[in-house]
Amino acid sequence: MADFLKNKSVLITGGTGSFGKRCVGTILKEHAPKKVAVFSRDELKQFEMAQIFPTETYPCMRYLIGDVRDKDRLYRALQGIDYVIHAAALKQVPAAEYNPFEAVKTNILGAANIIDACIDTGVRKVIALSTDKAANPVNLYGATKLCSDKLFIAGNSYVGWGGTRFSVVRYGNVVGSRGSVVPFFKKMKESGAQKLPITDERMTRFWITLEQGVRFVLTRLEEMQGGELYVPKIPSMVIGDLAEAVAPGMAHEVVGIRPGEKLHEVMITDDDARHTLEFDDHYVIEPEFQWWSNENHVMRGGKPVEEGFRYASDSNHEWLTVEELRKMIENI
Repeated sequence: MADFLKNKSVLITGGTGSFGKRCVGTILKEHAPKKVAVFSRDELKQFEMAQIFPTETYPCMRYLIGDVRDKDRLYRALQGIDYVIHAAALKQVPAAEYNPFEAVKTNILGAANIIDACIDTGVRKVIALSTDKAANPVNLYGATKLCSDKLFIAGNSYVGWGGTRFSVVRYGNVVGSRGSVVPFFKKMKESGAQKLPITDERMTRFWITLEQGVRFVLTRLEEMQGGELYVPKIPSMVIGDLAEAVAPGMAHEVVGIRPGEKLHEVMITDDDARHTLEFDDHYVIEPEFQWWSNENHVMRGGKPVEEGFRYASDSNHEWLTVEELRKMIENI
């Protein structure tokens, strides 16, 4: 298969985050892009990222200060861009609960700005990163991402055929990403803490490595026809097992579930299952549009899931053991 990014221009919103850094590294190493633009608001993080990927070594790199809330800036940044990976978001559950309007401005209004600007500037494809918290959301962050997902999928009807295509990727917790529980547990262990705070011993989460997430997004960006919501098949883990993997033998202190948290996460609800196709390593939630055709996906082996199917972290068929979690953490 031809390299679909060869001589093409890619822009990553929120590109200085954990995902953006790994994605940029993968694109530079394995593809031959014409331009890779990092679009984000934090000049310090861009400065630090430019030490890793300097423009002197990588002439295709561009570092653009901007906010997805600013539509005019997006119009300028998207000139000549072929593909957009939308990773910018306010993601911390407690912060979104306490600052709800800010989460709405970035995660919902920012998504609408991306859609409008990409259509008007002739971007070919846009793939947006979502979260398991967007399925049956119980917190504001999840609700804003569900709304964002709906906007991106609907963007395909908004533009009509022949224009910009929009799809979404939804996956769970990323091992070792900035702000995740693994660095937190590690820091507590290194500081000499006697106990690790556990929200609930029964809590489960989907788990994916940064490398898996990046490759899944790039693969889906290449194959998408527009309208799909992609969900990878990934393992689950129990939070108590994760704590044991980070700090063997350390006592646990149950502190209770934080506001807006679930005991278990869901990535495909039983309602969404009615229009979901299963593949060897992922699922596709199809849009409910009259113009949609799943012929390409069926030809690639997609099969409808069973009635009443539900993809949740507590009923998953694949689980990570303490030893497997420990190896994943060591490889971060």
